[in-house]
Amino acid sequence: MTPEDLVEIEAIKRLKYRYARLLDTKDFDGLSELFMEDATASYSGGQLSYDGRDAIIGFLRTALGPKTMLTSHLVGQPEIELIGPDRAEGRWALQDLVILTEQSLEIRGTAFYEDRYVKQDGAWKFAHTGYRRVYEEMGPRSPELSITASWWDGGASSIVAREPDA
Repeated sequence: MTPEDLVEIEAIKRLKYRYARLLDTKDFDGLSELFMEDATASYSGGQLSYDGRDAIIGFLRTALGPKTMLTSHLVGQPEIELIGPDRAEGRWALQDLVILTEQSLEIRGTAFYEDRYVKQDGAWKFAHTGYRRVYEEMGPRSPELSITASWWDGGASSIVAREPDA
């Protein structure tokens, strides 16, 4: 492996990390820029499959868009293979959590992503992304739990100690 290969692999890692951040912050316009126009996606072991960037982003916007749905997608353990100067494949571990605030419900699990990447105009993009679950579980949130901060309320926690008025 050459130093140049390591630079390309790092660029692909940054692409996937950006994907997770934009997904969780619901920046669907920014997310769209990460995909080739003819990209494909296959989520939940192929139960949810989409052809084309617009179809993928449309699904994500509809499925994850409500502000009452909070998500956390943590990706790691990348196994990235360069298969040409402008092609690569990657496998990633995923640990995710979905909180449905209105239903007082949590969904969490793990999966492995299988991605294909294409380098276009000097930037890596997704040609395909998808995952297969290792497990998924769902259940009620404890009534004692409450959301004390979120991205959409400015991210400031309501439990931070405040200085008393002088």
